[in-house]
Amino acid sequence: MHRSASRLTRILACAAVPVMLVVAGCSSDPGDGSGDADGSSTSPTARPSATVAPAKFTGLPDACATLGRKTIDSLVPKAKIKGGSAGKSSDITARASCSWNGLDDNGVKGSQYRWLDVSLTRYDSDVTLGSGAERATEYYTKELAGAKGTEGAKELKAAPASGIGSEATTITYSLTKTGEDFAYATVVARTENVVVTLTYNGAGYAGAKSPGVADMSKDAVAAAKEAVTAVSVGSGQTPATGESAAQESAKAE
Repeated sequence: MHRSASRLTRILACAAVPVMLVVAGCSSDPGDGSGDADGSSTSPTARPSATVAPAKFTGLPDACATLGRKTIDSLVPKAKIKGGSAGKSSDITARASCSWNGLDDNGVKGSQYRWLDVSLTRYDSDVTLGSGAERATEYYTKELAGAKGTEGAKELKAAPASGIGSEATTITYSLTKTGEDFAYATVVARTENVVVTLTYNGAGYAGAKSPGVADMSKDAVAAAKEAVTAVSVGSGQTPATGESAAQESAKAE
């Protein structure tokens, strides 16, 4: 009975003071089960902020400078524009491309047409979308599917291409257009958070024999390695030598 009277007295006393003081000093009895055993309050543990691995590459080299002049002269002997034609891009630090094409006219012996294209696509890391490398891997898979799904492709084959970036695949096939049989070789490579897609094709005109798919594939793989190295180096073609950053880097090693 004495204990009940004492508790009633405390409740009345608390009712006479401001609310803030009630919260601070007029708590329930220790025996009502609230708080910790030692009387201290328990606050929720703050959740750590979401994190994602930073992207390795924060920019792209000039796409038209990823391949050296010697490479262009070899793969596209009569290129209309030796320096290449840059593709349109709203953000060249994220997407860039360049292409070369030319017809090597040998008169009565026929002509050889070649077309070469290199495209670069870079992804930043995003806590809601994933790391740059993860996002690039997804795009790499889509690029492969696109190349494999080329309408009208004949004898299509896909094989891993070793020694090119983080992962790479070569897709080869033949395709008939403009009345001629074209040989195609596409190399899709990923280096960290950047995807490099290089396509090389050609055909013989006016009786000239079209190039073999195996030869086109070999040249495309070599060019893709050069382009991927240029991405890693992060700079473009050296005007003084006409060689790409990849070729300059190899000489320095």
